[in-house]
Amino acid sequence: MTEKATRQLAFLGTGLMGAPMTRRLLAAGFAVTVWNRDVSKAEPLAAAGARLANSPAEAAEDADVVLTMLSDGPAVEDVLFAKGAADALKKGAVVIDTSSIAPPIARDHAARLAQVGIAHIDAPVSGGVVGAEAGTLAIMAGGDAYIVESLAEVFAPLGRVTHVGPSGAGQICKLANQQIVAITIGAVAEAMMLVEAGGASRQKFREAIRGGFAESRILDLHGQRMVDRRFEPGGPSRLQLKDLNAVAAMAETYGLTLPLTADIRQAFDGFVADGNGDLDHSALLLHLEKHNHRKGAADD
Repeated sequence: MTEKATRQLAFLGTGLMGAPMTRRLLAAGFAVTVWNRDVSKAEPLAAAGARLANSPAEAAEDADVVLTMLSDGPAVEDVLFAKGAADALKKGAVVIDTSSIAPPIARDHAARLAQVGIAHIDAPVSGGVVGAEAGTLAIMAGGDAYIVESLAEVFAPLGRVTHVGPSGAGQICKLANQQIVAITIGAVAEAMMLVEAGGASRQKFREAIRGGFAESRILDLHGQRMVDRRFEPGGPSRLQLKDLNAVAAMAETYGLTLPLTADIRQAFDGFVADGNGDLDHSALLLHLEKHNHRKGAADD
């Protein structure tokens, strides 16, 4: 029996991202125990071979590796420390936090776990639900390089892992990623409005510039969402705003002025304040259309 078949995993947080990530790990032969605050989001994984736990502590009891995919830093802290997952872990276990949280919180979690003999890797991901389902996530890992290397078989079914530096480095890289994502969504949305106002087809515009310097995953996936006007969440706007708020906090800490990030943060803040937090972040197009007193046409 291979090492991957004997290594026990626990996955805490089986929502939009966590569920497909868990399915990838199960398909790779890992034994995975799952827990989710809303049990209905964990139950379907039982059919794929996962064991359901009633609490984070129960899920962590026999785990060699615990993966978390939760909404924010307070949620991760609650699950690890208030709900007992850290106390239930054996010495030598590893926590891989794939959530997107503030770097100082990630460093604090690493220090607290180290005091009880548990390693911590902050490993936020990029690629959305599509990447989680396909196992093509970009994984930015902060922490001990040796520990990251030792987890290669765990990361492999999920995507491509890159060790980016010490504890907290994964999270700062994810925030930088989110800057690029948000600004690019804004750029594509503004371009869509411009071409439509000028009488061109949004769909044909997107097709025309594919393969040029403006090519990106945002143009590919979110550009098509904007054309189709389908904004069911892959990445909810409220979480995009959460990340941009964290970027702003870190920029203040480092004494940086980031004008493009500030502008797009203000746009997402207004969009979420209007009650659109659960729409996909590509739906920022709707906010920009509203402020231009336009409604985009669905192109052929």
